[in-house]
Amino acid sequence: MVPHNSNTTSKEMALVILAMIPGLFALGWIFGPGVWIHCAIAVPAAIVAEAAILLARGRNPMGELNDLSAILTALLLAASLPPLLPWWMVLLGTGFAIILAKQLYGGLGQNPFNPAMIGYVILLVSFPKEMTSWLSASGMGGETISWGAATQAIFGGAPVALDSLSGATPLGGLKTTLAEGLTLQESLEKIPSGLLAGPGWEWVNFAFLFGGTILLLTRTISWHIPVSVLAGLSLMALIFNTIDPASYATPLYHLLSGGIMLGAFFIATDPVTASTTPMGRIWFGLGIGVLDYIIRTWGGYPDAVAFSVLLMNMFAPLIDHFTQPTIYGAQKGEKA
Repeated sequence: MVPHNSNTTSKEMALVILAMIPGLFALGWIFGPGVWIHCAIAVPAAIVAEAAILLARGRNPMGELNDLSAILTALLLAASLPPLLPWWMVLLGTGFAIILAKQLYGGLGQNPFNPAMIGYVILLVSFPKEMTSWLSASGMGGETISWGAATQAIFGGAPVALDSLSGATPLGGLKTTLAEGLTLQESLEKIPSGLLAGPGWEWVNFAFLFGGTILLLTRTISWHIPVSVLAGLSLMALIFNTIDPASYATPLYHLLSGGIMLGAFFIATDPVTASTTPMGRIWFGLGIGVLDYIIRTWGGYPDAVAFSVLLMNMFAPLIDHFTQPTIYGAQKGEKA
C-alpha cells in the first residue's frame, strides 16, 4: 500500500534507509570502502537528478525530495554494484534509475518498475564485464583494500595490483565450474568458500537479514513478500539438490550467496511496484524466488534478483486483479 502523504512516506523511507545500515556496513567491511564511495556518489547524484527533472516539470523539488525516495533508490543501487565500478557508471545508473525509471512515469507512486533495479540492469547489459567482477572478500583474514586504492580505482582506473584481488562472485564461480563438468563438491573445493556459503557473502546476507527483521518488527513491511521470496528460492534449490546433489547447490548456499536478502527485504517489498493484496504478495514473492533460481541455474547470469523483480513487477497488476479479497457479505464473485 502506498502511503497517503509525504510525511508518512518519508518516515517509512527513513526506516528502510536505517535498516540498510548493517548491510552497507558489512559490504564495506568485507569488500572494501568502494561500496561506501559509491553511496557518496549515488546519493547526491540522485538528489540532483530528481530536483532537475522536477524543476523542468514546473514542480517544487523540495516538496518531493523530502520523501527520501531518491536517497533510498541511490543506496539500493549502490549496494548492488561491484565495489570498484568506475564513478561515471555509478552516475549513469543513478541517472537512469531516477530519470528514466521514476520521473518519466510521473514520480513516486506512478512508476511500474523498481527504479534501482532498472538502473542496475541497464548497467549490467551495457557493461557486463565490469558489472560481474567483484573483489574477493577482505577484512575476513584476506588482504584489505585501502581507501586510497579504492578511490584511485573508482576515479582513476584500477591499479594493476588490484587485478589479482578481483573475480567472479561465489555464484558465478560455482556456475562456471559446474558448466565445466565438475561435481558440486569438486566445484566448492575449487572456488573460495566461507563457513556456510561464499566467503564474506554469508555475513553480508546475515546483515541484510538483520535489517529486514527490523523492518518486519516495526511493521514497515509485511512478511508476505520476503518470506515468499526466500521460500520460493529455497524450495527450488531443495528439489533439485535432492534430485541431483552432485550438480545442484543446497538451499543454504543459495540463501547466503549473492544478493537475495537485500532483494527479499529491501527491493521486492517496494510498495509502489509490488503486489498489494495479501495473497498477491505471496504469489509475487514466490515468483521472484523461483525466477531467481531458474536464471541463476540455467540462465546467462549468476545472480538474478534484479531481473526477477522486474519480471514480477510486470505481473503485479495481473496478480492483484486475480487475488482481490471477497467483500464480507457480498455476492459470490464480488471482489473488494
